[in-house]
Amino acid sequence: MQLKNDIGPAIKKLLLIFWEIVPKTHPDGKLLSEMILVCDNYRRDLQHPNEFIRGSTLRFLCKLKQPELLEPLMPSIRGCLEHRHSYVRRNAVLAIFTIYKNFDFLIPDAPELIHNFLEQEGDASCKRNAFMMLIHVDQERALDYLSTCIDQINTFNDILQLVIVELVYKVCHTNPSERGRFIRCIYNLLQSSSAAVRYEAAGTLITLSSAPTAVKAAASCYIDLIIKESDNNVKLIVLDRLIALREDPRHEKVLQDLLMDILRVLSAPDIEVRRKTLELALDLVTSRNVGEMVLVLKKEVSKTESVSEHEDTGKYRQLLVRTLHSCSVKFPDVAAQVIPLLMEFLSDTNELAAADVLVFVREAIQRFEQLKPLIISKLLEVFPAIKSMEIHRAALWILGEYCTSVEDIQSLMNEIRNSLGEIPIVDDEMKKAAGEDTEEESVAVTGQRLVTDMGTYATQSALSSAPAKKSEESRPPLRGFLMDGNFFLGSCLSTVLTKLALRYIALRKDITKQN
Repeated sequence: MQLKNDIGPAIKKLLLIFWEIVPKTHPDGKLLSEMILVCDNYRRDLQHPNEFIRGSTLRFLCKLKQPELLEPLMPSIRGCLEHRHSYVRRNAVLAIFTIYKNFDFLIPDAPELIHNFLEQEGDASCKRNAFMMLIHVDQERALDYLSTCIDQINTFNDILQLVIVELVYKVCHTNPSERGRFIRCIYNLLQSSSAAVRYEAAGTLITLSSAPTAVKAAASCYIDLIIKESDNNVKLIVLDRLIALREDPRHEKVLQDLLMDILRVLSAPDIEVRRKTLELALDLVTSRNVGEMVLVLKKEVSKTESVSEHEDTGKYRQLLVRTLHSCSVKFPDVAAQVIPLLMEFLSDTNELAAADVLVFVREAIQRFEQLKPLIISKLLEVFPAIKSMEIHRAALWILGEYCTSVEDIQSLMNEIRNSLGEIPIVDDEMKKAAGEDTEEESVAVTGQRLVTDMGTYATQSALSSAPAKKSEESRPPLRGFLMDGNFFLGSCLSTVLTKLALRYIALRKDITKQN
């Protein structure tokens, strides 16, 4: 088959695929005589003025398994290392790498050739391929090159920096005595402009050294990556590395000192990132930094109140409540700071956070006797503002259970009385309904003049029910819940009133006061 050199690149590509799959030898293993012409065509393609054809041919030669075909092409392959276009040079390095790996006798001086090429090359992708080859075929030459340019590593392209990280890891892992020589290189790469390089460098640094300075540098790099990267998947992956780092007892002390930096991750909008961050912070908090952590969480709570209501906002608020709850149980000294803040959530329309607050209040009032007066006073203060029936019922039970002094009992009775409104409830509601009906008939009747079939005028009346709706909206909370048929709340109220009455009788012997 005679091939012409003036066919287009697309046809050339199809021909390369054909030559890759077509049988090239006789059944006895001897090369087909026709392949001599094909080999000459390869040589012409390696000298073609079109860089795409040269590069594609070089990539194709990586797949040839017949050294007889490759041997005549070696001078042309070497010549491609000096081509003006980086695409050709890059593929020439790959071709030499593959040929040396499979048939080293065809180019025995390949490591020296590529080392000299690497020292003179300026293109990042070409340097990356050359350096990768030296790592696999002559690691000592690769290390010599790295030693000469260790101070310029930060100026390299990220693809070359990643290969350097890989080399340092391999060398230091197999030969620990080399750590002192190259660990500074990894420290430098922590400042790389590429997030991928910094991530790999941090992981390598932790593997090579367990010194507190190394762990702190790597952890700080991880934290910075989480904060600056916009992709939530990247944030979660790096956050998992931080969590894994904490599981090593040797590193826990270092991470505890970085707690405030870790809490900066809460600026991320993703709820899963925030959840993992709060869990990690809870594992790292100590008596030394719990105060600072509580201040940060209080600021986060304030932020949730200033943003528009969103599904994730309610979940995040719930996470903050649970974290503050755990901090207070773990470190009782901060409970007094946390309780007033959490009580404000009871008036929230979102029941998720409010229910968790009541769980915390119930545990705190039982566990911390000294905080009982503070909790009761704050709960009584927020009681009229509670909007949810379930929260109202739970708060009522807690107050009924733990109001044990005369003053607290009287305060709670006053709050219940105000929340019920005028009693008896049924009579008062009937009076209001009767009064509103009269008002509707006298005020809300509007007339419209109509003409009948007889030619006379008729009047049509219209009644408005708006005042009744307004009346329902103006009911006190507890009264409104009862009028809506929430009888479970009514039974809870009856139990609480019974407890308060019996307790008050036991405390006050004055019959007049009892009545």
